[in-house]
Amino acid sequence: MKYKIDVVRIRENTMTLNGWVLGRKLDAKAEFFVEDENHNPVPFRHVPVRRDDVSQAYFKQIYDRDFGFDIRFPYERGKDYYLIIQCEGQKARVKYNEELMKKRTSVAYKRVLQLKGMMNLETLQEAVDFGKEHGIKALLLKVKHKVQGLENEYDYGEWHELTKISNEELEAQKTTHFAVEPKFSIVIPAYKTPEYYLKEMLESIRSQTYTNWEVCVADGSPRGEGVERVLKRFAQEDTRFKYVILGENKGISGNTNAAMEMASGDYIVLADHDDTLTPDALFCCVKAMNESGPYDILYSDEDKLDMDGQALFDPHFKPDFNEDLLTSVNYICHLFVVDRDLVREVGGFRQEFDGAQDYDFIFRCTEKTTKICHIPRVLYHWRCHMNSTSSNPESKTYAFEAGARAIKAHFERLGIGVESVEKGIDYGIYHTRFALETTPLVSVIIPNKDHQKDLETCLTSLLDKGTYKNLEVIVVENNSTDPETFRYYEELQKRRSQVKVVTWEKEFNFSAINNFGVTFARGEYLLFLNNDVEVIEPEVIREMLGYAVREDVGVVGARLLYEDGTIQHAGVVIGFGGIAGHTFIGLHQAESSYFHRAMCAQDYSAVTAACMMSKKSLFAQVGGFREELAVAFNDIDYCLKIRSLGKKVVYNPYALLYHYESKSRGLEDTPQKVERFNREVARFIGYWPEIVIQGDPYYNPNLTLRKSNFALRDLLKEKIGEPYPLEVYMPYMEPAVKERVSALYREKTGRDPDEPSRT
Repeated sequence: MKYKIDVVRIRENTMTLNGWVLGRKLDAKAEFFVEDENHNPVPFRHVPVRRDDVSQAYFKQIYDRDFGFDIRFPYERGKDYYLIIQCEGQKARVKYNEELMKKRTSVAYKRVLQLKGMMNLETLQEAVDFGKEHGIKALLLKVKHKVQGLENEYDYGEWHELTKISNEELEAQKTTHFAVEPKFSIVIPAYKTPEYYLKEMLESIRSQTYTNWEVCVADGSPRGEGVERVLKRFAQEDTRFKYVILGENKGISGNTNAAMEMASGDYIVLADHDDTLTPDALFCCVKAMNESGPYDILYSDEDKLDMDGQALFDPHFKPDFNEDLLTSVNYICHLFVVDRDLVREVGGFRQEFDGAQDYDFIFRCTEKTTKICHIPRVLYHWRCHMNSTSSNPESKTYAFEAGARAIKAHFERLGIGVESVEKGIDYGIYHTRFALETTPLVSVIIPNKDHQKDLETCLTSLLDKGTYKNLEVIVVENNSTDPETFRYYEELQKRRSQVKVVTWEKEFNFSAINNFGVTFARGEYLLFLNNDVEVIEPEVIREMLGYAVREDVGVVGARLLYEDGTIQHAGVVIGFGGIAGHTFIGLHQAESSYFHRAMCAQDYSAVTAACMMSKKSLFAQVGGFREELAVAFNDIDYCLKIRSLGKKVVYNPYALLYHYESKSRGLEDTPQKVERFNREVARFIGYWPEIVIQGDPYYNPNLTLRKSNFALRDLLKEKIGEPYPLEVYMPYMEPAVKERVSALYREKTGRDPDEPSRT
């Protein structure tokens, strides 16, 4: 017998236990009993719960079995109770009382449980399987990251308690008035909704500090299974609650549309019948509209709520509007607020997309406007239970298929050809393969100084392993000293007609060298490539071209791995480590990243030029790489120049290569190199002070800038929304630049950049 109790809660003299149990056989039946401290039986209610995650984990397949349980019984404080579980002749007896509850909710106890959870037969078997597939080094790295995760200062529950809005602030919001105070219509489709959950949702709306709202509920439940009793009571107590009993289930789309038809507000707010809103959710939306609006669409961050509504976990801190991430995964979800006139224009939910009806709706709305606001604050709690895709997306594969159709329909409306939309790393994650009407010439620019073997490995993988053949390669010889290098160049050009070697005769300047190489390029597209990369995915060029040919895209980057299979590059965030840095550095490619971001195609502010594709016409338009940035940040600067034209910089994880970075790159290990580096950083800040200080729009201010793994901000060291300290680089700035940077920094933080943080 195996069992686990996931949730233990005491509420209103009732104890609730949620968990699962199974035996060796698939059809093994479990029995439950509850006793008091004198071993007398206690009456309890037992509801079987389907647990597809348990079925998949232990039987390697989804079965229609109720492995889970929800047990509730009357609880008297100060007394002991026991849950007895019996299955296949085995028996477990688990004790509960208030003291144990306090102990089990402590951080130390949670960490003990986490460590204990890592030391069982199932975890051991999982580790063995992972090691067999990915190697012992990858396994040790994964264990290291697991243990490091236990060393965080707090889990999300603690973090939320430290950052949530205070009661005093909530009271102040109730008396705040704005110049623009729109009416919100919160539309809720109901179907066989547990009354308890619906009450929580409606109470969370009634508790809003902003009061110009209405609730529109359409109940499509069968007769005898509806929630009219609850709806009627709320409507009698407050006329802002409106509802309609449909008498039939019109499906999620039909029920939602029926709720929308009741709406009279300026904005439609989508909400599910079993979730909850934070008390300041609508206030934050109105505040954003008045401060920086008007907006047609607003969306917020969100987290998950356990079945009892007592524990918050798994926060999703999102980027500002990210069109290509949206086509990889429906990252927007909740809270989603949309102008009612825009809803009239695009139409309501469409039944043919049921399962991903909100995904399709969000696409159609975002296609029609650029007035989109992301509020970087959790305003919505998504209840997690085994029938919801938030908990178990694999249990609803039909939702994945509907989502793929929604993506195809989106690109069709935009006039972008798509070959296929495939399953990515998980259900709900999509890999779009774009159609190429032609095979344009791609000019590959590779600077090289000696390192013949590295260059040969690079070229062999690109030209022989790679499937895209319409390439020319321009090797820019840069001050090589080994005579063997020049003999290799001669032999290389005789052996490979696509390769041309040109010579840069001045001092090293990465920007100037690449600009020089481009003057020899004949292709419509440029691929900047380091000499120490090796192709892993044969269709790497095609994957990058699929995005590069789009009119709205100016730069495309790739996923790069170190030799040991860990991530070297998966996009660039402005602010990481001081100025800018790569995401998810050191994470093994087999490990899960934050909401699978490392494996999602998406827009970023920048990507690395170790493997970067761009249109030659745009390269000329922005003047190529800035030669004042001779070594560092020239590729990031180039990406920001392209973005200033209104073009996107896209990271494509399916364009996969090794990057043996340390082989050909020196360290900043001398005073002269450190001096040069600091001057280039100061120069870069002078070019782009707004994004450095205001923050990267594709990164969330609630996440840390000290690490590349999208961890929560360390509240002991980082103030939420505050930029990384810049005092190291201020002395290297020209007076005018320093004044401008200081003014922006003071506006953002209330202090000068060289003052110590008050965090």
